[in-house]
Amino acid sequence: MKIAVAQCSSIRGNVESNIDEHLRFIQEASNQGVHYLVFPELSLTGYEPELADELAFTEGDVRLEPLISAAKKYNLSIGVGAPLASKGLPKIGLILIHNTGAVEKYEKMFLHEGEELYFSHGDKHHLLQADKYTIANAICADTVNPEHAQLCFELGANVYIAGVLVTPTGYTKDAKLWSHYASEYEMLVAIANYSKPSGGLATAGKSAIWFKNNLIAQVEQCEDAIVIALARGDSWVGKVHKM
Repeated sequence: MKIAVAQCSSIRGNVESNIDEHLRFIQEASNQGVHYLVFPELSLTGYEPELADELAFTEGDVRLEPLISAAKKYNLSIGVGAPLASKGLPKIGLILIHNTGAVEKYEKMFLHEGEELYFSHGDKHHLLQADKYTIANAICADTVNPEHAQLCFELGANVYIAGVLVTPTGYTKDAKLWSHYASEYEMLVAIANYSKPSGGLATAGKSAIWFKNNLIAQVEQCEDAIVIALARGDSWVGKVHKM
């Protein structure tokens, strides 16, 4: 089992170009033997709250077809970030596309201050089973609300994975929490951050994976990369694959 996060960038509101960039990462992740690949928060549109309503996706959205085809062709599952159509304000979502082509969604449960002007929040955790691993999906602010990770653990998760947009000023504080979850719950914690600014916000990059008490892999800079965790017995080994 290989689980990975993509550190990539998005062009403001240009879904077609952003999908092309996702396809580049998906193909390379397949070359690396990855089974599940997660992208940053709102990766299909960029972190652009004011564009969310007009660009919002549905689970059956035709714009997802290239990604569905790629998931089936390369035999891996992917989690992409996108605004999701909803009654009232859209939600910040993760669209999970299985290697079978089946599509699910997870809706961000905790919003950062100011996001409530553009988004409503979800109310259900999302877990998926992959081999012997129970993977809990999260999005950005979910990960800095400890009750989210705790409940995922209580639901049986031994992997906690999230797409985020974290700035240089916020990274150190947030990373302490991510590391704590890995140690406290003895699980794999993986974070996909942007490689370039989005929505006028700088990014820290430094997408990373922790397991138990160890940081097992981290991108050192704001560059395009795939961060991979390989299951080895009851442990995990990490590596960074630069794009």
